[in-house]
Amino acid sequence: MIKAVLFDLDGTLVNSLVDLANSVNFALEKFGFPVHNTEDFKLFVGDGIPKMIERALPRESRDEATLKKVNEVFMKHYSVHFADNTLPYDGMPELIDSLKTNGFKLAVVTNKAQDMADKVVKKAYGEVFDIIFGKRENIPAKPDPTATLTVINELGVKPGECVFLGDSGNDVLTGFNSGAYSVGELWGYRDREELIANKAMYIINSPEELIDLIEKINNVSR
Repeated sequence: MIKAVLFDLDGTLVNSLVDLANSVNFALEKFGFPVHNTEDFKLFVGDGIPKMIERALPRESRDEATLKKVNEVFMKHYSVHFADNTLPYDGMPELIDSLKTNGFKLAVVTNKAQDMADKVVKKAYGEVFDIIFGKRENIPAKPDPTATLTVINELGVKPGECVFLGDSGNDVLTGFNSGAYSVGELWGYRDREELIANKAMYIINSPEELIDLIEKINNVSR
């Protein structure tokens, strides 16, 4: 019986691509590096801010000192401009409201830095989530299941009572690794092939399909 739903953030709960791209490009331009089209960032995001910046930098400029200074400028810019264009995906607020009304526990598990994860989620959704778990020191990033299992434990449920929803291979593999029902979605940044290759148990096309899927899983498990 499903009792909790865990969500990825960027590309699942919110479309943050433009703001992420603008802040990275701002930092790249400041140091004379080439900038990227917004669409390029669909393949840059998903593994945390440092990895996104590393992918955006030219290969010959990915040394520790450069990464650090570009990251610092990015964070200063993004902390001000994180919500310029970032909005919930169509249907997601209604899905969250429905799940909350029906007694499901809700959490966010993201590789985004904790302080920015808090800001983005609360700006888009208020205080509806029981837990927001961002990238923290000494906790491995997804697809390692440590963060997810920590959240599941804090929610007071079992892995098999949870759905993990995300748009990337990283997300569905996280769900699989944690023992949750691993569900991929196609309104985010990645494609069906990536989700299938990373052990997605189910794939949905729209937020409202998640309600039907949970009902299906619960009917089978009764």
